[in-house]
Amino acid sequence: MLEHGGRLRAAAQRHGIALTDWLDLSTGIAPYGWAIPEIPANAWSRLPEADDGLEAAAQRYYGARSLLPLAGSQAAIQALPRLRGPARVGVVSPCYAEHAEAWRREGHQLVELCEASVPKTLDRLDVLVVVNPNNPSGRLIGTEQLLHWHARLADHGGWLVVDEAFMDCTPQHSLAAHSHLPGLMVLRSFGKFFGLAGARLGFALAHGGLLRALEEQLGPWPVGGPTRWLGSVLLADAEGQRRQRQRLSEDGARLAALLTEQELPPTGGCALFQTVCDAKAAQLHDHLARAGILTRLFMPLGLRFGLPGEESGWARLEQALRHYREQNA
Repeated sequence: MLEHGGRLRAAAQRHGIALTDWLDLSTGIAPYGWAIPEIPANAWSRLPEADDGLEAAAQRYYGARSLLPLAGSQAAIQALPRLRGPARVGVVSPCYAEHAEAWRREGHQLVELCEASVPKTLDRLDVLVVVNPNNPSGRLIGTEQLLHWHARLADHGGWLVVDEAFMDCTPQHSLAAHSHLPGLMVLRSFGKFFGLAGARLGFALAHGGLLRALEEQLGPWPVGGPTRWLGSVLLADAEGQRRQRQRLSEDGARLAALLTEQELPPTGGCALFQTVCDAKAAQLHDHLARAGILTRLFMPLGLRFGLPGEESGWARLEQALRHYREQNA
């Protein structure tokens, strides 16, 4: 199993700091969201049903013609490699490590690429995987570029898989409206933007044939009834989404400014996180952990910071960064 952010209990045990005393900035998940409405009792007592409105709400929200609800986009990441025979798979790296691991685990030939090398490699690939915006760099690849790559892959039966887990604050850059094209699959996460990672909900956006094959791999009832009901409600709440998008965008800019003020200017990021490349990233990660602040260490890239949810968290992060800067002046 690969390690991810959010391993707060392990950090608490390692540093001897009580679980409740931590500021967790390690995950890139919105630290605030919606007041959870009361979930109807029959959502708990009945088997999930596909005509409950979730798919329709998600299609409107994403602007997609067809999609499949998942127990988080991670479910598709693990299942997709089982839908092709032996393939040569390119992954634009560094990125979310589960993509490369999933294709490698199923025996495919894996090629990790930088973005600049993609054009000269496309004709020799069966599948190209792109995380957009990239995690952890925040780099956004334009839709025209991605559609061009898709067209070249589709010419010889290839796939383009685009993971848009952090796209909700910049929907104008999404490929969701093009996801009906053969050989294109777009993955979306619900929990990050809506601040409900524990609900385990995501979506695969693609044409019907590919979605049916993926659905057969996942089996019946991949998403529980309470999660389906909650997703239907929040995906239809346009005003709540507008407020969340605005707040996250403002806080993303605030975090970038705070890091820059403390002589740690981000090299990239998005509304939900900022990434700092620094030769002493491991030292900074440890300094913050000893202050009860958990960040995500990506070596050799650096350190990814999620958003504090409250003013006390912002003040605590600023104080810890200032102390680090003074120690290393």
